[in-house]
Amino acid sequence: MGHFFWFSDAQWARIEPLLPTGVRGKPRVDDRRVLSGIVHALRCGGRWADCADVYGPKKTLYNRFVRCSERGIWEGIFSALAGAGDAPDRLFIDSSCIKVHRCAGGGKGGPWPMVSAARKADETPNSTRSATTKGAPASCS
Repeated sequence: MGHFFWFSDAQWARIEPLLPTGVRGKPRVDDRRVLSGIVHALRCGGRWADCADVYGPKKTLYNRFVRCSERGIWEGIFSALAGAGDAPDRLFIDSSCIKVHRCAGGGKGGPWPMVSAARKADETPNSTRSATTKGAPASCS
């Protein structure tokens, strides 16, 4: 289990008071296991399906991440860990560049601009025939 992420005892001591208590509903599973799994998923690219089973069900990890994000709990956790005064053991900057497939840009010729019908009605017609004679056969004179 060396390649999995787990919060250390010192880190967990700073995080645990920030977690919500007395919430209604079904009793929560092990917070340390779930939060470690969330951080592991985020470090590995944020794919919940790739999380190991040692962290618990993938749906639980996702649901807990979303709920903590909505309540602002992650900001408190990261500020508590960053402001602990300990010398950081790792520093990293993440920059991701994702190349999409050529058909993701709208197909051949690039994306088509959407023209509203109201704007199109106000424009002059493309042909020389008026709108009243449209569809009528052209006369030879």
